[in-house]
Amino acid sequence: MSSLRKLRAWAFNHELNPDKIRAQLSASAVPVSSADCRTCSDPCEDGHGDYPARFTIDMETQMLGTVRAFRRQILISTGTTDWDLEPTRTNGSLAAHVFGAHRRTAITRSTSNVPYISGIFNASDSCQISILNGSHKTISDDPDLETVLVFPDFMIVAGVPSSSEGGKTLWNAALDPRIPRILGSIENNFSTWVLPYSVVITFCSHKRRDGRCGLSAPKLERAFTNSLLQRGWTVDTQLEHIIDPPLEKFPGTAEEKDTHVAQALKSLQTAKKALVLFNSHMGDHQYTGNCIIYTPNGASVWYGRITPHEVDSVVENTVEGGLVLPALLRGGLNLSKPGCKTLHDW
Repeated sequence: MSSLRKLRAWAFNHELNPDKIRAQLSASAVPVSSADCRTCSDPCEDGHGDYPARFTIDMETQMLGTVRAFRRQILISTGTTDWDLEPTRTNGSLAAHVFGAHRRTAITRSTSNVPYISGIFNASDSCQISILNGSHKTISDDPDLETVLVFPDFMIVAGVPSSSEGGKTLWNAALDPRIPRILGSIENNFSTWVLPYSVVITFCSHKRRDGRCGLSAPKLERAFTNSLLQRGWTVDTQLEHIIDPPLEKFPGTAEEKDTHVAQALKSLQTAKKALVLFNSHMGDHQYTGNCIIYTPNGASVWYGRITPHEVDSVVENTVEGGLVLPALLRGGLNLSKPGCKTLHDW
C-alpha cells in the first residue's frame, strides 16, 4: 500500500474485512452472501482474462460508502460507449438539458430502525437525480428523440427531444421526486413502458474519464454475457422485446394502471432476460471495474473491483440469488430489506 493510501485508510478508519462488512450489512437488513467473490482458482484455470499488467486497482481503501444518494438515476440513449469528459456539459445533449432542469434540494434521509451505513440508502432518502449516458440506441424512429431508462422505476421513456423543453418535460413527467411511480401521461408525446428484463447490468466504459474503464468494461460485458448464457439466460445489448402498447394507451384508471405496472414488474423477476449496457462516469474509477445491477423491484447494487474472475460469483449470488457480496460492494439503492431473505423479495 502506498504511503498516501495508508494515511487515507488510517484517517478515515477504512474497513476492508469482508466479515466485518457483512456483519454491518446484515445489521442493516441487507441480504448478504457468505460465498467467496471468486469462484475460479488462483491462478485461474477457467480462461478468465486478466487486466493488463499496467492496470492498477485500489485494493487498500474502503469502497463501501462511495455511492451518493439519489432519488432516481437515468441512462440516456447515445449508441456509443465513450463520451465527453462531462456529459452534462455537452452542448445540446439531453444530459445537459436534464441537468439544467433538475431542481436540487437537500437530502432528507428517512428515519429507520436499522443502523445507517454510508452508501446504502432508499429512494426516499434524497431528491437528487443521477444522470448517466448509456450505450443503448434510441427506439424512436426519429433519431433526434432519445430513449431514457429510469431507475429504480425500471421504466423506458421514449420520444424525448434533446432540447431545453425536452429536459423540462422529462423532469415533470418522470423525474420529479414527487412522482411516486412513472405511469405514462397522455399530456406529453412520450411513450412509456416497463423494462422487459429480469435484470439490467451496466459497466462504466468512460475511457475519456479513465482509460481503465475503457479496458475493463468490454471484458466484463463478455464475461457476464457468457456466464448468463451458460445459465440459460437471454442477453441483449440493445432494447428488445417491447411488444405491449405504451402505458399512455392503457385503457384503465390510474389505479388500474398502477396495479398493471406492479404485476408486470413482479412477473419479470423469473423471466431470465438480461439487458447489458455500458454507461458514463459513475465515480471512483480507482475501483474499476465498476458495475451496477438493477432489479425490477427497485434495487440497485453498485459493485467495484470486479474482474472476470468474480463474474460467475456475482451472477450466481446477486443476479440469480439476490444476495450482496460484501467485498465488492460500493453501495446501492433500496438494498435494506427488513424481513426479506433476498433482494428479489417484494
